[in-house]
Amino acid sequence: MKIVIRMDDITPAMDWEKFDRFKGILDKHGIKPLIGVIPDCKDEKVNVFEPQEDFWKMVKDLQDSGWAVAMHGFNHVYTTKEAGVFPIGGKSEFAGLPYYKQDEMIMMGSRILRENKIMTDVFMAPSHSFDRNTIKALKKNGFFKITDGFGKAPYKRSGLIFYPISISRAKTLSDKRDGITTFVYHTNTMDEKEFEELDNLLNTAQVVSYSELMEMKATEQGILRFILEYILAKAKYTVVNLKKSRNIK
Repeated sequence: MKIVIRMDDITPAMDWEKFDRFKGILDKHGIKPLIGVIPDCKDEKVNVFEPQEDFWKMVKDLQDSGWAVAMHGFNHVYTTKEAGVFPIGGKSEFAGLPYYKQDEMIMMGSRILRENKIMTDVFMAPSHSFDRNTIKALKKNGFFKITDGFGKAPYKRSGLIFYPISISRAKTLSDKRDGITTFVYHTNTMDEKEFEELDNLLNTAQVVSYSELMEMKATEQGILRFILEYILAKAKYTVVNLKKSRNIK
């Protein structure tokens, strides 16, 4: 099983020291990831440093060098506790909001990217949460690809192409089948051990650039596969929350 890298929460005020360290590890191995750029970040948990004035030039330079770019929501502020159609999280910036509101948010986010010369048709939902209104608004605003779902290859559903994420890193690393899936990283919150694990991953696993996943042919997903994916996502969310509650105790 091949692995591609996705980096969430890319903003002008992110932890630049950790981002640069992550980028350095990728550069050493010649790996180009997908980065999720928040167009107008208002999330104080993500805005942790002073904003970099040359942020948009940096993003454009990375895209020009072969890094893939996704629009990561609009302002990354969670407004509902809806899980959406891929219930791996219990909060959302989009799911549960009326269509007109989601359309407005996606349109404004897209405009900010275009004004800064960032062209993309890939969407990355904060907390992996989106609903049917999100999908409708995405297509209206020129987004036809989503980085989410489970599987080992891209698939089509509801007029969009889904690029799957890994349901379990351990299972992915032991999977001998052909295919590609995504490991998700949040550089702001990474510690020393996680950086060491990343370097080891790139030394030992079949990690490739995100473009290889996007170049794969997508197949149509049937209703049974959608139901199975929904159940798996719900189960993963339950397990993760159970582990968190035990750690708190």
